[in-house]
Parts: sequence; C-alpha cells; structure tokens
Amino acid sequence: MTTYYGLHGKFNAVDGARDELAAILLEAATALQKNPDCLLYVIHVAADDPTGIWVTEAWTNQQAHADSLKPDDVRAMIARARPLIAGFGERAEFQTLGGKGLPAASAA
Repeated sequence: MTTYYGLHGKFNAVDGARDELAAILLEAATALQKNPDCLLYVIHVAADDPTGIWVTEAWTNQQAHADSLKPDDVRAMIARARPLIAGFGERAEFQTLGGKGLPAASAA
C-alpha cells in the first residue's frame, strides 16, 4: 500500500499577530500549489483560541517535505513568519494512509 508523510501541528502566534501569521501560512499554501509532492496543506484557526494556528500537511514522502523548506522564497517566508511565532504547541507526524482529498492508495 502506498503511504504518505503527514504532519499536524500548532503554531502559537504572538498576541495580536495570529491573522498576520495565518496570512503568511496561506501564502505558503498558495506557493505549494505548484509542488506536486505536497498533497495537502491546510491552515486552521479556532474562534476560541486567539493565538493558535493549526497546519495539516500530507506529502509524498518525508524528504519531499524537507526539500520544500530549502528554496529561497520559502526561506524568506519563514523569516517573515519567525518574529510572529511565540512558540509551538502539539505536533504529530504520521504515516498517512489516504482519505478524501488525497490520491487513492495503491498496492505496493
């Protein structure tokens, strides 16, 4: 069975900066449209959490995710986001099996 590399994690923005940080993460999501190895990159916020931003990702493999952080334009986005990040919350890495929105798994 084909599996993917999945991540789900929380960014904690500095007070008052959640929307600005979320906007940068949404820019990243738009830029990732052209990356065939990025299968899913979704940004979430909760009404009852004024600083938290959750990101859910699925990639063809872990190396593709690591490689996605290397281009200069991505490093520039990270540099813009860094001062807006107060810290990180929960984070989990997964062996993603599939589901709606992802390519169908194939027998391996």
